[in-house]
Formats: sequence, structure tokens, C-alpha cells
Amino acid sequence: MPGEPQEDCLFCKIAEGHVPATIVRETKTTVAFQDINPQAPVHILVIPKAHYPNAAELATAAPELAADVLRETKEVADEQQLDSYRVVFNTGAGAGQTVFHAHAHVLGGRGMQWPPG
Repeated sequence: MPGEPQEDCLFCKIAEGHVPATIVRETKTTVAFQDINPQAPVHILVIPKAHYPNAAELATAAPELAADVLRETKEVADEQQLDSYRVVFNTGAGAGQTVFHAHAHVLGGRGMQWPPG
């Protein structure tokens, strides 16, 4: 059922505090933590605490929660003192999504190239 924690989901386990992570921010609806395989000097993931398999399903089923995630990307960037940064949502394996729990990557601390991949 959308929004319900999934037993086999790493990010659900992090959101519930069952798997350790370096948490940088937490709200009632979101958790932000450092990526374990950073692709930039600053690489923080922002996830909804509720489980949605990808950004498209999050936006469709829970647009207010999607807005919370996006709002938190700005808060993370502000706290990290990033004057420019990239926010990435990978949706589906073909786009590089490896954990199927909606999440935003906040990347910064270096120049970004275009196109990104």
C-alpha cells in the first residue's frame, strides 16, 4: 500500500531509525542524510518518511509530501551554504534509481556539467 513502510526498503529502515545514517535534517515528514557514495563534495539525500517507490508516484499520490521533499532540498542547501546546487530525482532503473523509495539528491560544492549524464 502506498505510503506504508516496506520491510525490505533500506530508506524506510533509515527513516524508522533501524539502519544508521548520517542525518543532517529531519522534519515530521522527511529525513535528509549524507549519501554513502557521494558524487560531489556535498551529496545529501532527502526522502519522505512515507514509502513511495519513485518521484512520479510520490508526486501523483501525495503532492503535499512531494512539496515537503522539495522544500527540504532548499533547507539542506541553505544549511550546507551552497549558493548553487543540483537537485536530482531518478525515477526507474533506467534513470539510475537503485533504491526504490522516492528521494532527491542534493549535489553541490563543485561545478556541475551539462548535460548531466
